[in-house]
Amino acid sequence: MHEDFDSCFRAMQSKDARFDGWFVTAVITTGIYCRPSCPARSPLARNVAFYPTAAAAQQAGFRACKRCRPDASPGSPEWDSRQDLVARAMRLIADGVVDREGVAGLASRLNYSARQLERHLVAEVGAGPLALARASRAQTARLLIETTAMTYSDVAFAAGFSSIRQFNDTVRSVFACTPTELRVRATGRGTQLSAFDSGTPGSLTFRLSFRSPFAPESLFGHLAATGVPGCEEVRAGAYRRTLRLPNANGIVSLRPLGDHVSCRLVLQDLRDLPTAIARCRRLLDLDADPEAFTAGLSNDPALSGVVANSPGRRIPRTVDGAEMAVRVVLGQQVSTKAARTHASRLVAQHGTPIDDPDGGLSRVFPSPQELQSLDPEVLAMPRARRAALVALVGALADGTVELDVGADCRRARHHLAELSGIGPWSVELIAMRALGDPDAFPATDMGVVKGAAALGLPVSPAALVAHSRRWQPWRSYAVQYLWATQDHPINRWPQEEVACN
Repeated sequence: MHEDFDSCFRAMQSKDARFDGWFVTAVITTGIYCRPSCPARSPLARNVAFYPTAAAAQQAGFRACKRCRPDASPGSPEWDSRQDLVARAMRLIADGVVDREGVAGLASRLNYSARQLERHLVAEVGAGPLALARASRAQTARLLIETTAMTYSDVAFAAGFSSIRQFNDTVRSVFACTPTELRVRATGRGTQLSAFDSGTPGSLTFRLSFRSPFAPESLFGHLAATGVPGCEEVRAGAYRRTLRLPNANGIVSLRPLGDHVSCRLVLQDLRDLPTAIARCRRLLDLDADPEAFTAGLSNDPALSGVVANSPGRRIPRTVDGAEMAVRVVLGQQVSTKAARTHASRLVAQHGTPIDDPDGGLSRVFPSPQELQSLDPEVLAMPRARRAALVALVGALADGTVELDVGADCRRARHHLAELSGIGPWSVELIAMRALGDPDAFPATDMGVVKGAAALGLPVSPAALVAHSRRWQPWRSYAVQYLWATQDHPINRWPQEEVACN
């Protein structure tokens, strides 16, 4: 979009917050870049340049606006929904792969050379992987400086900087002020700094932004109703779950609060902070563009009414693609309650213990490697489903099936479909919730069929798939509206605290 100067300029002049995250506005005369909705007076057209990312603006020598804080806007929905090389790379960079594995590691995951990857990223987003990772570190650092009382050395460590000097230089370059000046300005605005004890696991609270409209009821209701006892629960009006992260484990509490989602993280290793935030945003589908899918679905008279009644429904995704795939197989042809029971037994037997002084969480969902020791004979389910689970776990463990944020969706779908016992329903659900495919459509899902019947749509799989083509490329969002027609616990929030216990 940044290449369409007239459209970007009109969005900037109208202060349209819907375009925050799509591009940034750089003012040549001041050397500052802003989000499109920045309340400052609009500059003249001859003094403006548009960039696709904050990293590209920083690379060009611009510094972030202190008023609108463009780095805090929602992420571009392009990287959340597209499945091409650049989008996959952007998701992996946000997940912290460059900080952990370097550019070579990122390129290897994508099966490209580092030089090819650099060329593609620079051509489309105006910056290479190192610059994009640097911008992400700067954003995390600002967030910690302005919202916590952490020491600056702890901030540098948690944000992924290799040294205090690198941290200080980056903050000065990106924000045109020192870390101390950033914190003083934040406290001057009335921001309360969260306490932090560097001698205990990090406990930090953040605000997760999103594009309006946002309908949290079915999103949080689904996560709560399908929550696995031991690693998920509802407590004090928040959905809580354990997290398996690159360096250690953690616990997150998420609560929708009108214009943002409150996110409280307790981490065993602060280096996991950027990754944890990125995965929570993905879990809640917070970088989606509701204007786009609402407009697309509203073109069908059969859906227009339910979309208008509750615009902005999101897809309940996952923090771990492999976990979601295992849970989908456990849920084949059984009720939500039975699927939770099967999953809770796996968690109790194979999950990593975790301490939760604030609630009842006790385990981290087991990885595919940990599940390889699973004895299928102890599973109280049909033999065919046991075989399907064993095949899936083996394929996930040896890398045949990849479901991380940088996975190739087409390749993953192909390899999933090749596994015995993994049919179209499972492939579509995994694509929707684990891979983030906005156009997945499980036509035989009971909730989808009942929702279609309630709206007067055809219910046979072939006819329903044919009708659903008018919803492309947003069929995953159509599923949320079909599910929402039913009186089911997945559509209720808040739920009772016992819901996941």
